[in-house]
Amino acid sequence: MENRKVATNKILWIFAIGQLGWSLLSGIIANWLVFFYQPSQEELAKGQLQFIPKGTFIGLTAIGIITAFGRIFDAVTDPLIAGKSDSLKHKWGRRIPFMRFAAIPFGAVTVLMFVSPFEAGSFGNAATLFVFAMMFYFCMTCYCTPYNALIPELGSTQNARINLSTFISVTYFFGTAVAYLVPNIAGMFLESMGYANSYRVTIAILAAVAVICMLVPAFLIDENQYADTTPSKSSAFSSLLATFKNKDFRIFVCSDILYWVGLTLFQTGLSFYITVLLGLDSGMTFPLFAIMTVVSLAFYPLVNIFSKKLGKKKLIAFAFLFFSFAFLVTAAAGILAIPPFVYGVIIAVLAAIPMAILGILPQAVVADISEADKLDTGESRQGMFYAARTFAFKLGQSLAMLMFTSIALIGGDVEKGESGYGLGYRLTALLAAGLCLLGGIVFLKYNEKKVIDRIEGGQKNA
Repeated sequence: MENRKVATNKILWIFAIGQLGWSLLSGIIANWLVFFYQPSQEELAKGQLQFIPKGTFIGLTAIGIITAFGRIFDAVTDPLIAGKSDSLKHKWGRRIPFMRFAAIPFGAVTVLMFVSPFEAGSFGNAATLFVFAMMFYFCMTCYCTPYNALIPELGSTQNARINLSTFISVTYFFGTAVAYLVPNIAGMFLESMGYANSYRVTIAILAAVAVICMLVPAFLIDENQYADTTPSKSSAFSSLLATFKNKDFRIFVCSDILYWVGLTLFQTGLSFYITVLLGLDSGMTFPLFAIMTVVSLAFYPLVNIFSKKLGKKKLIAFAFLFFSFAFLVTAAAGILAIPPFVYGVIIAVLAAIPMAILGILPQAVVADISEADKLDTGESRQGMFYAARTFAFKLGQSLAMLMFTSIALIGGDVEKGESGYGLGYRLTALLAAGLCLLGGIVFLKYNEKKVIDRIEGGQKNA
């Protein structure tokens, strides 16, 4: 511990490149999987096929069940991988070995998620997607859980944690932005390859780029120099229970679940809000997201500065409220007499502000809580704190996927131009607004002062 180096900004940026990679893969699945397998009338007209059965089972769609089950599987494996990572004794450290071995399979299975070997509408395609979805989420857990556990290790001070959270938020935005380019790039191959294959080739190219990015920190950072690699002695289950005994963490997780359910509804629906509610082409998804990214990045320096002066709690609570307003505006898309692209820009700008805050600060809050808990218990369980967080919010995402794919069917048979067209998509945005507002109310109960005082007291006594 005494010989650990302080990570420079160069090391922190190298680490952040890994986030660019996995956020690109995650963005592809989050934004285009449902779009690909539950196509709207507009995409079917372009030549897309209904690869998996379209019907519902007790009101749930096949793609909704598959993605929700995948997220549940992902959530369950999070604490298991976290426990393995926390207790690992290896010459490379506790986190790097997982990151090195998981990166390539993670990229490969992302491509396989869009492979449908059977005829359109076949249950065989649904079964194939189910298997690949389980593999995708397992690989994601094996890379991301150890990766996130390094955040409090590399960010050894308050300022370093906020800086690192800023850096990885920047690369997260860029990775997600590139993921939104899928239909734009696919358009280059559309005429020669057809709709589905153009998407598959595009995703294969982007997945290769993502793998390279994920391997950068895995091979360029020596974990032993910057992190405490002492294995935890607790079992995964007992460590998970101990993590949830932390009151401040429980409050954070409850608000985080509500936020992620709302955000997942919004992210999954974004391409539909643009194509169905606003009547724009799917290729306009990237320009609008690019605008949101640029505006959001412009606020990053302010978030970095004000969070150090005002604390994280006030800014996060404000972001919840603002996000709720942005989702309400989204629900009214196509109703008000505003040009579609202009309305899309309004949504992008409104969402950019809370996205800047919530893209940076929640990771730093988890780092604070895990550091304070380490001082209280003497157990180095950073991996489990991040796994417990992802365990909880991924269950929320599972619920969101079931909700979105089912609610989106409301008014699905209504023809374009008729009253009620796109009603299901509009309802998902309204639900997202309500959940974000509730999440902000819950987060107000978080005792930030107590956590920060414990950390500062521990540093003075060290």
